[in-house]
Amino acid sequence: MKKISLLIVLIAVAYMPLQAQPGKGNRWSRDGQSVLKAEATGIVAYPLSGKPSEIKVPASSYTPAGSSHALAVKDFYFSADEKKLLLYTNTKKVWRYETRGDYWVLDIATGKLQQLGKGKPVASLMFAKLSPDGNKAAYVSDHNIYVEDLSKGSITALTTDGTRRFINGTFDWAYEEEFGCRDGFRWSPDGNSIAYWQIDATRIRDFLMINNTDSIYSFTIPVEYPVAGESPSACRIGVADIRTAKTTWMQVPGDQQQHYIPRMEWMPGKNELIIQQLNRKQNDSKIMICDAANGKAHTLYEEKDSAWIDVKSRWDDDNIAGWDFIRNGKSFIWVSEQDGWRHLYNITADGGKATLLTPGNYDVISIAKIDEANNEIYFLASPENPTQQYLYKVSLNGGKATRITPANEPGSHEYKISPYGTWAIHEFSNAFTYPVSENVQLPAHTSSSNAVLNALKKSAEAPNKVAYFQVTTVDGITMDGWMSKPASFDSAKKYPVVFYVYGEPAGATTLDAIGAGRNFLYDGDMSADGYIYVSIDNRGTPLPKGRDWRKCVYRKVGLINARDQAMGAKALMKKFPFIDPERTAVWGWSGGGSMTLNLMFQYPEIYKTGIAIAAVGNQLTYDNIYQERYMGLPEENREDFVKGSPITYARNLKGNLLYIHGTGDDNVHYQNAEMLLNELIKYNKQFQFMSYPNRTHAISEGPGTYEHLSTLYTTYLRAHCQPGGK
Repeated sequence: MKKISLLIVLIAVAYMPLQAQPGKGNRWSRDGQSVLKAEATGIVAYPLSGKPSEIKVPASSYTPAGSSHALAVKDFYFSADEKKLLLYTNTKKVWRYETRGDYWVLDIATGKLQQLGKGKPVASLMFAKLSPDGNKAAYVSDHNIYVEDLSKGSITALTTDGTRRFINGTFDWAYEEEFGCRDGFRWSPDGNSIAYWQIDATRIRDFLMINNTDSIYSFTIPVEYPVAGESPSACRIGVADIRTAKTTWMQVPGDQQQHYIPRMEWMPGKNELIIQQLNRKQNDSKIMICDAANGKAHTLYEEKDSAWIDVKSRWDDDNIAGWDFIRNGKSFIWVSEQDGWRHLYNITADGGKATLLTPGNYDVISIAKIDEANNEIYFLASPENPTQQYLYKVSLNGGKATRITPANEPGSHEYKISPYGTWAIHEFSNAFTYPVSENVQLPAHTSSSNAVLNALKKSAEAPNKVAYFQVTTVDGITMDGWMSKPASFDSAKKYPVVFYVYGEPAGATTLDAIGAGRNFLYDGDMSADGYIYVSIDNRGTPLPKGRDWRKCVYRKVGLINARDQAMGAKALMKKFPFIDPERTAVWGWSGGGSMTLNLMFQYPEIYKTGIAIAAVGNQLTYDNIYQERYMGLPEENREDFVKGSPITYARNLKGNLLYIHGTGDDNVHYQNAEMLLNELIKYNKQFQFMSYPNRTHAISEGPGTYEHLSTLYTTYLRAHCQPGGK
């Protein structure tokens, strides 16, 4: 399962990206006993044992000559020997995240501080990395890759043909959004070569977004955006010799514009690459070994699925980079659903033999740590309750998994485990307990602070407003959900219900974590105002309930998942007679907005009021990687895309609809709104519409935006779904 951030738990929007800066993670000290943080005083080491912190590198060390202020550090990286410090500052956004900026290198022994890429445009460097020996640095600037000699200050261009649509060392919009691919080059283990992706988007049509607000004359913003049914950008892998700047291209078989290569790394200690190739349908995955010297490639391991195959970012904390090698590269850990459950496998690097390590009828949610020194793998799972997650461990030889998280800590747990597996930063929350963090020793899971237990004890003393339930539909589908009842609940009365939905393969809404039962967009207290607030996860959502649960929606997104939601709502109202069927509202954002529209249009007898935000109204408008993964190829089964799209059923609207979209949405384009508006107008369907000028998918830009959106949402809900018991 793709690790879902707290924001996704709260908002559950597939098309809206995670808001945390990707790839940063924790910076550990070399001995694995401390966490390093950039603070005003410098780079500070915080021992997990609780001992006093200490400044590892004072901020005065990275104060540029002639400046009275130290660099404002966004991120930092030490060389392997901790003799050099790479600093990332003056950052700028590239679509979602601040992946462009300035980089500086500090020689800790000599105190020499130098800026990389002098002469390049300000804040144009991306993904700078020190070479294995720490003597050079490589980075991307303006779609080309450069290597800089730190002692000489000389800069060598490894590529010179980069443009906005011919991309070296990073990725196009679709790869970034749907695979999590951003950093597109890797130093070789010997430091003599750099392997990199080259993305050719020159045959991809630009989608033109119109900016009407930032100047008197409007202007367009082009985005290379392949919609469903369009071939993806051509992709290939090259290995550049840093001395000659000559690139050797890997001879990966197949049409470069009909495949994806979401993963590539160097084999440990070898002049070979290991890559993952996916066909365009993303249901055939091949792991290949490529000889970096001559480019020859051969397939090591192949896996097929009748639906789709998830990539590493799904089950490794949204991080597509890295490869889980063990035994000095003789094998690696792989995740597969080939037996019907998401399990860990050991794949040998010499013959591709796969050995199941986690047998049983349960899903591995994600890998937390491979502790080869102790012959163990730590992973997250929840065999009994799909709304929760806990830490388990299993032998690298395979076998029965052992739960590490204490049994008296119900909820959702995250672990950031130190390099040597002795310590972990343990983060916890549940629907009643605000997030809390503690340092624990593994594998005993001991904590000197007992922060989690103390937080649980405190929350147990507070009123319990959220209840978890299961409901079974007329189709025999049992779904999990939560319900928050009105503060002054009277079972003899009937109350309005508001359903919060998402329902697509990229997010779940019912996790037992902070945010459950809370409506972040409602201006006020829904419980105090007399609303029942409910969320149910249908089939197709990424809960740890087996492959069939998640993948039965293949080619049926918009149909099976919508029916599950609707039948779940009916079953719930039958089960709980205090729900007023005449005051039934539904809302969601992005994929949840699409679900809201489908429910309002396909099941108008159930849902009386809907609020849809940033919705995909027509599946044929969305990007090919996401939509084709779950729906197939339009040229083969176009009717499935049509049947799953809300616009197809717009003529059936009977209730109250508020539709909201940002005109600057580069993810779910504003054209979705205009297409749907035209369809509603054609059938004289009355509704309320709000566009937010030049706002993105998050609708967060500009002064007053959130307050306006929250007020609009709340006012409409109260007006059309009257609160309170009757």
